[in-house]
Amino acid sequence: MINYSFALAIALCVFLSSRAQQVQISKDELIALTPEWTGERFADGRPKVSDDIIRRMKAVSVEEAWATMKNAGYGYQVAEDWQVINPDSVLVGRAVTATFMPGRPDVWKAIDSLGKKQGRRAQNVWAVEMLVKGDVYVADQFGAKRNGPTIGDNVGNAIYARTGNGIVYDGAIRDLEGLKEIGGFTSYYTSYDPSYHNPGAGRNQDLTTMIVGINHPTRIRAVTVMPGDVVLGKTGVVVFIPPQLAERVVKTSEIVRLRDQFGHLRLREGKYTAGQIDARWSDEIEKDFSRWLNDHINELPVGKEEIREYLKERTW
Repeated sequence: MINYSFALAIALCVFLSSRAQQVQISKDELIALTPEWTGERFADGRPKVSDDIIRRMKAVSVEEAWATMKNAGYGYQVAEDWQVINPDSVLVGRAVTATFMPGRPDVWKAIDSLGKKQGRRAQNVWAVEMLVKGDVYVADQFGAKRNGPTIGDNVGNAIYARTGNGIVYDGAIRDLEGLKEIGGFTSYYTSYDPSYHNPGAGRNQDLTTMIVGINHPTRIRAVTVMPGDVVLGKTGVVVFIPPQLAERVVKTSEIVRLRDQFGHLRLREGKYTAGQIDARWSDEIEKDFSRWLNDHINELPVGKEEIREYLKERTW
């Protein structure tokens, strides 16, 4: 019995150490989990959607993004029920994911000990210290509230300095007034609480949180989020767009925007009926649309290069 207990303890220690090493996903694992992305990647393997697509994504509506993803088989990529800092602004960027779980002393100690050997500091900033410009910190904090906040105005300023963006955070934040003073810190969070995570005189007293995953798949509301997903936060909801669909979402949105503008104009002019515009367009209307695009290329809400590219693909 003694030998069995000793062997079990050794096995547990090895297991916990192994899991601690896997807090941050390996490059090979991340590439294996994102095989449909064939473009550029960060050094750690995270998909890197281009800056141009990120810029153009700001104009995409939630409905346009949802419809394009739904048609591609991704029907559950929208997360709702948020409190928002800067609700009139748009949050766009590439996801860096962090997953926390309720604190448990033995697991917390194994994870934290290895982190210390790697030169890491407090667990709540492990993922934060990896962020770069254009990232969005996306954290599953399991909705933790009392003694749960891992982000206040200090960490918030660090995030903003690194990314120029805010956060998507399924948990409570603190220092709300200070966070609101960070001008561009457009953020989505679950709740507010003035407390902070893991309070107490000793590190193992009243453990409330521990980090278990960095850039692993994580869950935000009812959405599976992958590192490198394009985050689009607007109108109080957050959309997580798989990187391989980002360009399609942007281009579809731009075409819909142009077609809507053209259709509304022609309806006001009385050139076509509502039935003609609402139905599949005839060749005559399509040709009229192409001429209108070319004639007004400098006046439209979509860039000239994008319109020229679209016109090249048309057969009339």
